[in-house]
Amino acid sequence: MEKTSDKTAKGKSPFMRIFDFLSGFKLATATFLVLLLLTWLATLEQIDHGLFPTLQKYFSWQSPWLIPELNGKTIPIILPGGYYVCAILLVNMTLGGIIRIRKGWKQAGNLIAHFGIIFMLLGGGVAHHFEERGNMAVGEGETSNVAEAYFEYVIEISEFKDEEQGEIHVVRGEYLDDLVAGKSRIFDFEGIPFGLEVSGYLKNAQPVAAVEFAPSKGELITDGYYLLERDSEVETERNMAGAYGRLVYSDGKKSPPFILAGASFYPLSVRHEDKVYVINMRKRLWPMPFDVKLDTFTAEFHPGTSRPAKFASDIQRIENGQSSPMNISMNEPMRYEGFTFFQASYGPPDAKPGDPMYSVFEVVKNPSDKWPEYSLYVVAFGMLVTFLTKLGSHLGSLSKKRKNAA
Repeated sequence: MEKTSDKTAKGKSPFMRIFDFLSGFKLATATFLVLLLLTWLATLEQIDHGLFPTLQKYFSWQSPWLIPELNGKTIPIILPGGYYVCAILLVNMTLGGIIRIRKGWKQAGNLIAHFGIIFMLLGGGVAHHFEERGNMAVGEGETSNVAEAYFEYVIEISEFKDEEQGEIHVVRGEYLDDLVAGKSRIFDFEGIPFGLEVSGYLKNAQPVAAVEFAPSKGELITDGYYLLERDSEVETERNMAGAYGRLVYSDGKKSPPFILAGASFYPLSVRHEDKVYVINMRKRLWPMPFDVKLDTFTAEFHPGTSRPAKFASDIQRIENGQSSPMNISMNEPMRYEGFTFFQASYGPPDAKPGDPMYSVFEVVKNPSDKWPEYSLYVVAFGMLVTFLTKLGSHLGSLSKKRKNAA
């Protein structure tokens, strides 16, 4: 038997051997075990490094491999990134659980369950590449329709004429992140009489006066200030990006360099003819298709502590002149038009009874927001079909045995 099996295996083409490996049960088991290990290590590591940096390290498409840490000490092993382990599992489930599986009514439940797992993996990939996250702070009695991104810094050039704001031009963060180590890039905008050259991008930086704190790494000093690079925060939404900019005119001349920084309170203003152009670096703002008005914020605390047991916001969702009352609490978000609003925090932290409050909502735009829930329904239905199929087969065999015995 073993010799026949060996001959059969040797007789297979390289393509079929690869197919057997990728669709095999051994590969599925290995990927599940590796995912379990990665999840366990990431859970421990995020205590020291924060949630977002840990997720980026363990499950981002930009991390094909990683070296874990435990209690601040490096573990000398190299592990594959979770994103690519999930990709391998997706291939394995598709080839083994859909294509290779035996077809028939007895396997219908397994087939449905595998579809559910594949749907869940696809949902995770869609969320990873297309999900947007930010926050919206709204005071009681106030209205807002924009959210601020957690991590992405952009450069905005706003046009003003007769003190009225016109068009806003935006340079997205994906075009700034790589401008390090002497790299620069010139951005041209339609209708603006100059281009913008950006260089020296820093993920976390603070403008510092050179007379107060002398530069130690040969940093560029402009107008008495330079960008002091700071260590990246564990909670990366606290990072404040910075870069150097220069105006580039049509005749090729360039302005003196100036600082663009998220930590700066005064943006650069440039006047040309009857217009003023304001150049600023800030976290990206993205508009909502509706307005949110905060009516009241309420909080309940654990007895004798300042730790909240529950906090909630009564809001008005305003769209096309129509207002819909809603309540957003810690465990009950608002889902609407592809957006999900979570009750994230509130303030001010030292507010006294009767003081006006503000509420902070985490805003998530995820095209696959409900896919994990739907996939669980599919998997559960597949398991139910499998159970009923096995039960029917078992009852049928018992019936045959009784007839034969009679």
